[in-house]
This record gives sequence, C-alpha cells and structure tokens, in this order.
Amino acid sequence: MLTTLSESWMKSTMTVNAEGMAARIMLAFLATAGLFYVNIMPAIVSGLIDSLGFSRADAGLVASLNIYGAAVGALIAVFIISRVKWKPLAVGLLLGLIGLDTLSMWVTEPMTMKMIRGLHGMVGGLLVGVSFAVIARVSLVHKTFGYLLFVQFGLGGLGVMFLPPLAPVYGTSALFLSLIAFSVVSFIMLFFLPAYRVEDAPKPTISADVKWWPLGAALLSVFLFQGANMGLYAYIIDLGKSYGLTLTFISPTLGVSAWAGLVGAWLVIVFSTRFGRMYPLLIAMTLTLLATIALHYSASQAIFWLANVLVGITWAFCIAYLLGICAEFDKEGKMAALGGFASKTGLASGPMVSALLLGAGDYTVLINVAAIALFGCLLVCLYPTQLLDKLDKTVQGSVG
Repeated sequence: MLTTLSESWMKSTMTVNAEGMAARIMLAFLATAGLFYVNIMPAIVSGLIDSLGFSRADAGLVASLNIYGAAVGALIAVFIISRVKWKPLAVGLLLGLIGLDTLSMWVTEPMTMKMIRGLHGMVGGLLVGVSFAVIARVSLVHKTFGYLLFVQFGLGGLGVMFLPPLAPVYGTSALFLSLIAFSVVSFIMLFFLPAYRVEDAPKPTISADVKWWPLGAALLSVFLFQGANMGLYAYIIDLGKSYGLTLTFISPTLGVSAWAGLVGAWLVIVFSTRFGRMYPLLIAMTLTLLATIALHYSASQAIFWLANVLVGITWAFCIAYLLGICAEFDKEGKMAALGGFASKTGLASGPMVSALLLGAGDYTVLINVAAIALFGCLLVCLYPTQLLDKLDKTVQGSVG
C-alpha cells in the first residue's frame, strides 16, 4: 500500500533536471538524512553525558553502535540496490528514521539507547547506501559529493553551535527533534527527484580488469580517514574541556569549523577533476595531519580554534574526493554503496577506539593514534588517485 501510494505521488509530481544543481542538492539532503547525527555527534555525546548522566564509555558506545548499524545498512545496500525500486524504499526508510528518533526521545537507560540507536543506524545506513548508489548514476560525481558535504557541514555547523547549550535545559529531546526535522525535509524533497535509472547513467571511468586492487585501496583510505577524524570529533567537546577550555568557547568554535567545511565542499565543486585527484588530496590530507597533531596544544584557544577550522575544511574536501573515487568504479552504484560501507565502518570505529583509549580522559594517546591513521590514509590513497588521473589523461588524449 505504501509503495503504491508513493509511486503514484512520484509519477504525478514534477521532477527537477536530473543533472541540475537542484537535483544534486536534493540528493545531498537524502544522503545526509540517514547520517545527519554524525554531523552533530559532539552534541549528542556531550548531551548524553551531561543530560542523562551516561559515562564517557557509554556515550561513546552509543555513538559507535549508531554508526556500526549504519555500516551494516550500507553493506546491505550493496546487495539490494540493483534489485529494488530505490524511491519507494527511501520513503519507507525515512519514515523509519523519524519513528526511531521519536522513540529515542523517551529513552534514559544506556543499554536501551544503544539498541535503538544501533537499529536507527542500520536504517539510516541503508538509506545512505541507496543514496550513494543513485549519486553514482549522475555525471560529475565528485561535484555531487561536494554538494553533499556542503549540506552536511553547513547544517552540522548550526547543530554543534546551538544544540549543546540546549541539551542541559531541554534534555536530549532537542537533539533528536533536530534529526526528525531534517528527515521530514528530505522526505518532501524525495518526490521531486527523477528516476535515475541505471541504463541512463554514464559509463564508469575504470574498466573491470583494473577494478579490485585500486578499489580496495580506495575503500581502506576512506575507512582510515573517517575513523581518524571521527575518533577525535566525537569527543572534541570533552577534549577541549580537558585542556581547560569552556563550552562557551568550544561550541562556537565547532560551529565555525563545520561551516569552514563549506569552503572544502565548495572547492570540490569548483575543482572537480580539473587538477586531478592526487595532488589536491595529498595537500589536503597533509594539512589534516598537521592540524590533528596541533590538538596536543589545545590549551591555547587560538591553536584549538585554528586546528578545528582547518580540519573542517580538509575533512569535507578529502572525503568528497575519496567517496567520488569509489563511485568511479561502476555506475550501477554498488561500489559507491560499498564506499559508504567503508565510510560508516570508519566513522563507527573511531569512537569505539576512542572509548577504549581514553581511560582517565588523557587525550594524548588518542591524538597520536589519529595522526598515525591519517598518515596511513595518505599513503594508501596514492595508488587509486594516480591510476584514475592517468586514465583520465589517456581518455583525453584519445579523444584529442
């Protein structure tokens, strides 16, 4: 019944241009809806600790299980995306997210919260996997991922700036209401998107005979990059407090750093593959690594502010390129969904490792581990980026 109603509404609704800016923005909202809680993760972790009295470990595990559930959902998407109609499925998944976020508003016990958020993550991850598969069917896939990060960091900046002060007053309901509102907006946008059939998609950049090794390297680089950044980001409010900074300074700083991510997303939209992939990624990842190491000196407000703002820019820039690289391997969308799985697994593993490493709240070891992971990511991503850049030049040469 739901499928029939959604299909009839979709057919009667005027859709936007499949390759236009409006379509890319709507796809960005759809993909963000399933994982928007990641963009306000510091607010959620801090809210669970301050409002519900969760321990650091419990709050971190809620975040981790939420994203591990998303990883499972993203993996499921790899196997079903070519067998189902993606629009009716997205309708059901958005309604599921709204229901689970509503239920989460009434939970106060850590174990129950972990179970519900894990299920929420699975539903959201499936939605993100489906969305990534659809994005892979659009031309200039890096540009679409740029819009995706533009939406995530722009609205995420509002979240981490205004939600942490609200949690002690209104409880965690304020956090989950923001997630519900985002899902409702994405639900409305969904009906204006075109069909994005596989047969209409442009051909992939990489042929089948060179697929698996570079794909494996791309997936590993996504995992390491997301794990390193989220391992720190989930606890960044508590990290700042441990160095003597106040919430009145930390929250605006995180808001500005998230909005700084708009710069990184905008640069991806402007650059696309104009300068290749390897050199932009090499520069941006090096800056991310340096900014992460600088967090050792977070007692200085200036250094904490600069490090977070710089990571905000480079995080959006790098992950848009890395996910775009995964999507280059096919246009059915399976590899893009697999990239989503690697991303969610990294995002989940970061807080999990952090929860195990923190102990008494010493962030020195955690910062060092994150820096090592980022350096490993930098080395691993060189292989697929070099290969894609070389293939681009070959294609351009043959066309010329």
